[in-house]
Amino acid sequence: MRFPATTLPVPLPCVMGIVNVTPDSFSDGGLFYDGSAAVDHARRLAREGAAIVDVGGESTRPGAEPLALDEELRRVIPVVESLRELFASASGVGGAPTSSGPAHAPVVSIDTYKAEVARRALAAGAALVNDVSALRSDPGLVEVVAEAGCPVVLMHMLGEPRTMQEDPRYDDVVDEVRAFLEERLVFAVGAGVREEQILLDPGIGFGKTLAHNLLLLRHLDRLVAIGRPLVLGTSRKRFLGALLGDAPTHERVIGTVATTVWGLTQGVSVFRVHEARPNVEALRVAAAIAHAQRAKKAPA
Repeated sequence: MRFPATTLPVPLPCVMGIVNVTPDSFSDGGLFYDGSAAVDHARRLAREGAAIVDVGGESTRPGAEPLALDEELRRVIPVVESLRELFASASGVGGAPTSSGPAHAPVVSIDTYKAEVARRALAAGAALVNDVSALRSDPGLVEVVAEAGCPVVLMHMLGEPRTMQEDPRYDDVVDEVRAFLEERLVFAVGAGVREEQILLDPGIGFGKTLAHNLLLLRHLDRLVAIGRPLVLGTSRKRFLGALLGDAPTHERVIGTVATTVWGLTQGVSVFRVHEARPNVEALRVAAAIAHAQRAKKAPA
């Protein structure tokens, strides 16, 4: 199984663990709003095998309102600074890794669409920018990414978080998401971002119905065919709850793992999840199966 060349300094496939420093995220809002709780959670994700920890200070759940710049900086910069110190050495994850844990320190990602937050976070120790707006919300962000030379995730979203789930419609969701990602890739490269820096995300749940999400998952291979590493974020999302009989968010772990294994078979590179260990272990087993080869009989 081969993945596109990237400046992301971790082996692929890998898990990106979610660290929401927010009071109102859809699944774990408030649990890690305190900076020390967020750092402890990131440490746990790392011990369980997350190669990336994605720190975000603004909720992008359906209906969410934009967050002021100063408040986002207040939430995330101290956490990023603490993680830089924590992950300065492999032992910083809190001792020997678990059986599924990494042998190296994780990369810290900043989940933001604001240029100033990205600039400050990169200076504080982040090494990846995860932008749900795909460089559309803040014109200055593409320059920050180009100058830093850091990897960047460009995600598809229909509309904005406040309105994205108000009757989303597509003629062909797979074709339209693919065309959007291709256009954003061309835009970023034209603005000075190297192609090797760019990862793409179809934005599961961001302006999509259950049917849209399932079609995108069914045809992930068409998005992988664009030629850039694909990021998949399905963790605990509403469509899983709908498929599982209105299961609450904390009971959607197995459903999330199912999408992770499916995604790997389709060529997905990075899996953004709330629970690292079950997804890391599922990837390890699925990858071993994918790479298994019949033993060849030695010539007589």
